[in-house]
Amino acid sequence: MTYVIHGATGAQGAPVVAALTAAGKHVTAITRNERAVVGGAHVVAAGYSSVADLADAYRGAEGVFVHLPLASEEERRIFAGNIAAAVREARPARVVFSTSGAPVDPADGGAAALLAADLADSGVSHAVVVPTQYLENLLMPHVIGAVRERGVLPYPMRPDFAVAWASHLDIADVVVALFERPDVTGVVEVGQDPAVTGPDLAEAFGARYGREVVFESITPEEFRVSLSPLIGEGAAADVASAYQAMSTMRDRSIAPARSAQKLLDLTPRTTAQWLSDIDV
Repeated sequence: MTYVIHGATGAQGAPVVAALTAAGKHVTAITRNERAVVGGAHVVAAGYSSVADLADAYRGAEGVFVHLPLASEEERRIFAGNIAAAVREARPARVVFSTSGAPVDPADGGAAALLAADLADSGVSHAVVVPTQYLENLLMPHVIGAVRERGVLPYPMRPDFAVAWASHLDIADVVVALFERPDVTGVVEVGQDPAVTGPDLAEAFGARYGREVVFESITPEEFRVSLSPLIGEGAAADVASAYQAMSTMRDRSIAPARSAQKLLDLTPRTTAQWLSDIDV
């Protein structure tokens, strides 16, 4: 049996590949480049636009890990439909889908919500991993650069806005556990509990660097301008829109009853623990 991992060379997929191969599992890495080298994994080139290619990759798999790529929301909805069609055709033993922080409320109508609903209707064993915000977002050049150069942590959130942050490393831990726990189905929320604010993050960065770091609340538009050179205008605009919508919320905490802490006995890293695990 094999585990099929999307985005195996990327920020979310690579830690999952590493964790599975370390556990002695056979891994098939899905990439857009058939010549890519993914340590310990068999590489298969397959695109989100081909149901046939995806179904071929999924067929006979013990588990499939999927997350939608950064693209326009219209493209993501197409990709979500293709993934769901491939799952229905290939019938892998288990599918774990990370929403990457996108909402799964059917009323939202977004790509992540559509894929979550389609997986629920497929009859295939599945779980939906729902992070809120990734700590790795704080390593974007315009964010971490400001921390290093000015002692300022800029991010498009109110100073009092509490978030249940999680690391890609936490997501990998949860995904591997969910492959081993088919009894856990539906939504699994991943994030720090209690949620933390921007000034809390800045304090952790300050402790890591041994200097004062202060939080700076910026607008979603300012964030979009900084992000566009990295991911493109369209994707950056979608991200900015998500942060604009978030600004109307009270917070982004997790529901304890559906948390990884409750369902899997896995506690995400604190910001300080995460910073100690990475090279910053």
